[in-house]
Amino acid sequence: MSREAVFLDRDGTLIEEVHHLATPDQVRLIPGAAEVVRQLNDAGVLVVVVTNQSGVARGYFPESRVAEVHAHLSALLAERGARIDAYYHCPHHPTEGIGAYRTACECRKPKPGLLLTAARDLGIDLARSWMIGDKACDAGAGAAAGCRTLLVRTGHGRELPADAGAVADLTAAVNFIRSRA
Repeated sequence: MSREAVFLDRDGTLIEEVHHLATPDQVRLIPGAAEVVRQLNDAGVLVVVVTNQSGVARGYFPESRVAEVHAHLSALLAERGARIDAYYHCPHHPTEGIGAYRTACECRKPKPGLLLTAARDLGIDLARSWMIGDKACDAGAGAAAGCRTLLVRTGHGRELPADAGAVADLTAAVNFIRSRA
């Protein structure tokens, strides 16, 4: 049975934007984010984080650090009764980086690889699902995967043009989704 999901970009959407966030102590939830995730959990909607992490490719931090950051984020959310059902990340960059991490992959947003993999792994119906992020590449990945998309004006979303159709934040995005149900 296919399930509905809300895919969330991590940096600038769920947590405060930190350029190449490298350590768990840099994680700060955007106000209201935990409550929104908890509401989605309570409604039976899968919450899946999909995030580009080119800091790995660039050698700023090891790929294992991404898992440490996600574990810390999960702990912060759990303190507020919320959970992320799965995390997917792309450690690659097409033009910068070292070794196997320097590659034009299918998982780096705006390509849909992270969402397609999550859909296969978790039985997600992409047509019933949403992608929420703060950059055009987030919306591009969601659209390429067959999801509906929303942009938020947090993180890099503050720089979006006025006609981008973005909503204020994650709370406003989930309210919008609920109004369409």
